[in-house]
Parts: sequence; C-alpha cells; structure tokens
Amino acid sequence: MKGDRVEIVIDIGTGVQTFEIDASKSGRHVEVTTSRGVVEVAEVTRTGKTVRSGRFMSDRVVALVEHPAETARRRRGQRVARGQSALL
Repeated sequence: MKGDRVEIVIDIGTGVQTFEIDASKSGRHVEVTTSRGVVEVAEVTRTGKTVRSGRFMSDRVVALVEHPAETARRRRGQRVARGQSALL
C-alpha cells in the first residue's frame, strides 16, 4: 500500500548505516523476505513485479523496522470518538 515503509539499520564496522525502502506509488507494497542468511526488502507492484530491492547479510542487520501506511481515517484528521481508543 502506498506509504508502507521499511527501515534497515546495518552494521558497517565503524558504525551503522540506515537504508529506507518505501512504497512510492499507489498499488505498491513492501515485502520483506529472509532466507539463507540474506534479508531482502523489495517494493512490489500489484502484479508482483519487483520495482526496487535491497539485499543485506542477516549477520550485519542491526534492526529492521516496518512502518505500515497510515489509514485513510488518520490522514483526514478525523478524531476517535470519546471513550474509544485509537487502533494505531
């Protein structure tokens, strides 16, 4: 979904470096896959075609944070009814 975002923090030996992959257009989403010591983060279209991706050695990954897109309700600035807690 447009607005999905994943941050990856990698150990580079002398410190850490942060990479960010986000779903930049409508109909795209971000997928995270882990296999054989590699973490892959990819922006994917509705049809499953990978638009861009990043591959990282899992030994070097310090943190992987997924930020889901805001819901339409939150974007429009609507308030939560009194007595109800927000879901996000």
